[in-house]
Amino acid sequence: MNNEQMALYESQDITFVFSAVIFNILVSVVYIATKFDLMALLQISGFIIVSLIVPFTFTLRGYMKKEAEKKIIISNMVVLLYLVLELSLDYILKIPFREILTLHIPYIIVFYAAEFSMMSVSFKVNRKAGFAVAVTFCILIGCLAYLYLG
Repeated sequence: MNNEQMALYESQDITFVFSAVIFNILVSVVYIATKFDLMALLQISGFIIVSLIVPFTFTLRGYMKKEAEKKIIISNMVVLLYLVLELSLDYILKIPFREILTLHIPYIIVFYAAEFSMMSVSFKVNRKAGFAVAVTFCILIGCLAYLYLG
């Protein structure tokens, strides 16, 4: 592998980690915006979240070209599955799925599968990057608790 290819793969790892951190921060913002009924902030944050389909697709393509470990490729696919599910349910179909338990439970399962996939890949990329994603996930959980308990 030449230096140019190595730089591309390193930038791809950085893109994955950066996107995971942004995802967690924006989901935290969604929870806070929901708590305070800030609809404009909620819509902007939601739009940016589903826009993360672009960088996660870029990283999946790169990992596949690199023939990375199957765990990394599958984890990236789980993240994309969640984002496509979010896009489909909230923006295309506009189904109030959070009020329908039979839809909301699988959605939550896919969400947490995506979260743990992001942390797993981030720790494989770099230990410090993994901790950064884990810390932003903890912030997300704190915001979720504040939404329902605060």
